[in-house]
Parts: sequence; C-alpha cells; structure tokens
Amino acid sequence: MRKNILAYFSKNLLTVLGVVLIWRGIWHLLDYIDVNILGGNTVITAAGGIVVGLLVLYLPDHDLKELGRL
Repeated sequence: MRKNILAYFSKNLLTVLGVVLIWRGIWHLLDYIDVNILGGNTVITAAGGIVVGLLVLYLPDHDLKELGRL
C-alpha cells in the first residue's frame, strides 16, 4: 500500500514538474520574442497572446466551453 502511494505521488510530482518546466520555457521564449523581435511592444504581444490562447482553446472542439468554467 505504501509503495502505491509513493509511486502515485512521485508520478504526479514529475508530471507537475514537466508542465511547469514547459510553461517556464514558453514564458522565456515569449519574452525573447517580445524584446528582440517586436522591440518590447508589450501591447502587441499581449494581444497576440490572447488571440493565440483563444485559438488553442477553440480549435480542438470548435467551442470555448473551457472559459465557462472560470
């Protein structure tokens, strides 16, 4: 029983760590694009981020039900 609990938590901890590291990498990449490609214009990158985020939520099932849960 104890091994199952330890395996469960270690697997979930590694999953969370992987998600956080991906999120951190994307965050830094977007900061790089903002500063070096768009000249630090945060309005453009913020608006672009909103549009891309909405597309990511909309395209798989062609609705925005995920936003309703917020």
